Amino acid sequence: MVKEIIIGITLALMIFLAIEGYNIFPIFIIAAFGGMLFFILKRNGVLNTAGGKRVVNSSAIQFDDIGGQKSAKQELREALDFIVKDKDISMMGIRPLKGLLLTGPPGTGKTLLAKAAANYTEAVFISASGSEFIEMYAGVGAQRVRNLFKKAEETALKENKKRAVIFIDEIEVLGSKRGQNSNHMEYDQTLNELLVKMDGLDSNNLEVKILMVGATNRIDMLDEALLRPGRFDRVVRVDLPDKDARMQILQIHTGNKPLGDDVDLSQIAKDTFGFSGAHLESVANEAAILALREKSNIIKQKHFEEAVDKVMLGEKTDRKPSKQERYRIAVHEIGHAIISEYVRPESVSHITITSRDSALGYMRQKPVEDMYLYTKDYLESQIKILLAGAAAEMIILKSKSTGSGNDYNEALKMVKRIIFNGMSSLGIVSPKDISKSLLAKHCQKILKEQEDAVNHILEANLQPLTRLSKKLMDDEYLNGEELRKHLNNTEASIH
Repeated sequence: MVKEIIIGITLALMIFLAIEGYNIFPIFIIAAFGGMLFFILKRNGVLNTAGGKRVVNSSAIQFDDIGGQKSAKQELREALDFIVKDKDISMMGIRPLKGLLLTGPPGTGKTLLAKAAANYTEAVFISASGSEFIEMYAGVGAQRVRNLFKKAEETALKENKKRAVIFIDEIEVLGSKRGQNSNHMEYDQTLNELLVKMDGLDSNNLEVKILMVGATNRIDMLDEALLRPGRFDRVVRVDLPDKDARMQILQIHTGNKPLGDDVDLSQIAKDTFGFSGAHLESVANEAAILALREKSNIIKQKHFEEAVDKVMLGEKTDRKPSKQERYRIAVHEIGHAIISEYVRPESVSHITITSRDSALGYMRQKPVEDMYLYTKDYLESQIKILLAGAAAEMIILKSKSTGSGNDYNEALKMVKRIIFNGMSSLGIVSPKDISKSLLAKHCQKILKEQEDAVNHILEANLQPLTRLSKKLMDDEYLNGEELRKHLNNTEASIH
């Protein structure tokens, strides 16, 4: 309202001066320059008391609405009880927590946990990203930090609340180690201002109690001063969900969707090892989209299975390889599948030569139970599977192709895991101490041993390898049951 009155008075004054015969052109130029300067300063946060930060209504988010993360939620609740039960803790002489740091892979629910924390403490929730504080203009980031804390206090008072939660995502951008950006002191000034503001979060002296919650997937980049007690007092690990947690997340994200009788969420949870909560939400959403494309009133199990493939590998592409290329791709994928069945029977879910994103074809395995430790035997089995595609091409087509590049890269990673975890003939070695030539020699030795084993298995199964490759080229898709049926009907057993 005040802005409109000022603009109206200014226009009226300029019209009056023009009528009286005064030259208003210089005044117009000065006004235009002032307006431009005001716009630049406001855009960069210097004159913006809100700091461009988002005030979010978090009342709908509860801890129970977040699937999985049992330990993280429990640790958060315990930390937040120090804020909720402030009278009890003051009697015990306990200092209230000033900051909580959520760390873990992307998509695991750190933002949702922060919103639930705001609701749990009956606080206003203000969200910002670390990248919003860094500008080329000196002092702008520090000003935005001050504006952020001021906005939190003002919003809490306006809504008659005694607490505010400030959430900064990607805090590693704002709080990276000082001295790394010698040519850009703006980073250090901004971090220094944040440290000062967090030091001032004394609940006994502030009308509004402010809790700082940060989120990062690169805790190693944060400045040590930010992590010390008295600033971020608690570091809460938010990990990828296990099978039970994935089941809970899927139940939450399919609660509003019409599921068919054949849908088995427990199987989908088992097949999605390594998926984050964001991935699982995308699986449920993509399954619904696929059902809509087919004009189906319900979402079926096949829609979820294809959705998992899409989230893992991307959308199907329109690329149409030549007949010779399609046969090579089929041979490659059947090679992977036969070795997969050899090292772990009934492990193949399906095989296809339908292109998705950068993959011209793929073989999907049924995951084993969630694994967090790997034995030498397991790693060698996985190396065999990775080498099998190129080996099959060499046996059937007498040559290899560039389609094995990613397989070789992954195989080398696993070979190095064997070496650097003390499971090779080298014994216990350090990546820093071993020479490149010695490392390369032992990598080649391990790869050659596994490649020889793969060649022996595939040559013993030459007939099914040839027949199944032709069938896959014609049908473009082969499920695991069909594969095992053909393998069990051959004279040469892979077992």
